[in-house]
Amino acid sequence: MTPRQSRLPSLSAALAGIPAGIQTVGPWGGRRQLFVRFAGEAETATIYTSSALRGELVRFTGRSRYHSVAIVGRDALVEEEFLLAAFGEPIGIPLMLDHDGQHPAALAKLLAKLTLVQVTLDGSEGTAALQRVSESIRLAAGERVAHAVAILPGDATSDAPLLRIVEQLHEASEETQIVVHVTAAQASEHDRRWTLLLEQTMQMHPDMRILPRWPVMGSRRDSGAEPATHAPVSTLK
Repeated sequence: MTPRQSRLPSLSAALAGIPAGIQTVGPWGGRRQLFVRFAGEAETATIYTSSALRGELVRFTGRSRYHSVAIVGRDALVEEEFLLAAFGEPIGIPLMLDHDGQHPAALAKLLAKLTLVQVTLDGSEGTAALQRVSESIRLAAGERVAHAVAILPGDATSDAPLLRIVEQLHEASEETQIVVHVTAAQASEHDRRWTLLLEQTMQMHPDMRILPRWPVMGSRRDSGAEPATHAPVSTLK
């Protein structure tokens, strides 16, 4: 537990806000969501108790329409007790978790509350990290919770690691929805590459999509912060 976390009151967490936005990655791309966004170490944060978060979500969904609520942040599952308390009862709309897939034990406790489990990768993950991702996907599949993986390859990412990821994910669950998001520059400069990659990956796993990445500015994963996965469109007051 980090020093920041240890000073928080019981069943509370530091959030960077609850913005309304558009999901930009994965099978729910284009959906209007409320984002429960856990704050990084360098971000301005507001401390929410689990009951306060739930109250805010009920208030926001009561005055406007959203497709779903998305829990985002690389280490969101570190706050598993907070999440279990906040989402102990249904909130009236689907609940999605978008994370790095590195905490399968914590995920197992929350699965019954989720509509979609999404893991976001960048293609550079090592063997141990991918094993944990695969275990997270297996857990979701075992509980019959919809599960997806969004891959955001960098400019230097070759096809080999992408093929390896798809192969491992297929072994974990044949029902995984896999979406590879390429930048506009990658799509226009290497159109044939992505056509061939889609052909290859579909030989291993039928539920494959390659889609352009929304032009959202955000932190890079290698800086220690999660990549941007939504485009804020308003500030809730």
